[in-house]
Amino acid sequence: MKDVVVVGGGLAGLAAGWRLRHWDMVLLESGSRVGGRIRSERRGRYWLNWGGHVFAGAGSSTDALLNETGITAAQVPGALAGVAMNGKLLIKGPVQAYPFRIPMSLSSRVALLKAGIKVSGKVLRYASIVRQRRGEDPAVRQQRIYDFENDRTFQDFVGDLPEDAGALFYPTVTRSAADPDEIAAGAGIGYFSLVWNIGQGLNRGIVGGPSTLTQGIAAALGDRVQLDAEVVEIVHTKRSVVVRYRQDGVDKEVEGRCVVLATPATVSHRVAVDLPQDIRDALGKVVYGPYVSAAFLTGESTPQPWDGAYGIATPKRSFNVVLNQASLVRGGESTRQPGGSIMTFSPASLARTLLPKTDEEILRIYTDDLNEVLGSGFGDSVVEAQVQRWETGAPYCFPGRGALQPTLTRRDSRIFLAGDYLGTLYTETAIQTGFSAAQEAASLLSTDRQQNRHQNTVRGVPLAPADTSPRRSHQ
Repeated sequence: MKDVVVVGGGLAGLAAGWRLRHWDMVLLESGSRVGGRIRSERRGRYWLNWGGHVFAGAGSSTDALLNETGITAAQVPGALAGVAMNGKLLIKGPVQAYPFRIPMSLSSRVALLKAGIKVSGKVLRYASIVRQRRGEDPAVRQQRIYDFENDRTFQDFVGDLPEDAGALFYPTVTRSAADPDEIAAGAGIGYFSLVWNIGQGLNRGIVGGPSTLTQGIAAALGDRVQLDAEVVEIVHTKRSVVVRYRQDGVDKEVEGRCVVLATPATVSHRVAVDLPQDIRDALGKVVYGPYVSAAFLTGESTPQPWDGAYGIATPKRSFNVVLNQASLVRGGESTRQPGGSIMTFSPASLARTLLPKTDEEILRIYTDDLNEVLGSGFGDSVVEAQVQRWETGAPYCFPGRGALQPTLTRRDSRIFLAGDYLGTLYTETAIQTGFSAAQEAASLLSTDRQQNRHQNTVRGVPLAPADTSPRRSHQ
């Protein structure tokens, strides 16, 4: 019997596996690679990226994991909130001045200013709510964030806006793969707080690409990571949990004293068949939106207008943001070197429009728009391009989502949930919940060990000298 079985090789599962690496542990991943929605590939001095791209800073769980694993991250240089709209590319200057600099009608400008003032006031309130308080349980903070403006959609909050005014809000509000009429008002306001870096932002990039972290953890765990292992059922026994899975066409099972279940809520709902019914019901109510992303490796030999930007919002395009993945490289250069890497991101309704199309059609649509946004010669500089489809893209906070949180975070079995659907801070939530589940598992394992030792003593069974170090295994 294993001490612990980790189900899911995304960021949450890997974070849990890392913290449990000194126990007798196995990690099962259904896919052919680890990382989940973290996916990047190195190309010389640059990297292509299709998934999570920015990470939390000092004092966060992300920071702890990076320090423990020895992975280097740096603050992303360049503008984080550029915008390209109606033929104008803005990279420098305060975001609050954009309504005066983007070409649009007077009526749209006035409507945008009024809505912007309304959102700005709520962003300041959100910054106070999201701030970690001394000695506070992270779960209490997360519940407070969920409860903020959770009774209406962002669309209901801002009201109807003229096309150009609404278009400028869209790229920020849809960050989590939901449209303004789907996402809760508080969540939409929270994304403006992140983009404006008011409160707690996500502004660090991993040198070499995000998969440097996930692949590094997997390498450290060695053959305890089992790929192509699709879990079909998880059930409790009296003192353990049985995980049934299929690998290489063969049905298998592994028994563990406990399980960290770090899969999307949709999968957790399906496979954890004997969780308490209210927890299963809550998992079934978590909603994901789709997104499509593409990575472009370029070979230009001269400086480009976007070199000074990391993120450029692109209203009214087939993608809602352009992300300059060469930004970290640019920040360390004394002379601009050839080449670069660009990522595009299309969430929610933009993704639903693209998903039925072929990769070739999507790349053609993207390239046409990139030529409009970044310059007519962009397409000629592309050396390599690949599309990634994420049909179960990102969980989003809908009106009423806060009511599910107490149930989802209740611990009353040997299965501990982890994943970014348990919070609102993307990669930081995934890592924090992975750490939390690992701590719960370690506590249970320690208690089991003490109880077994006591029972054996009571029965008069001779005991070997106590070995307090956790067991290691490389299965």
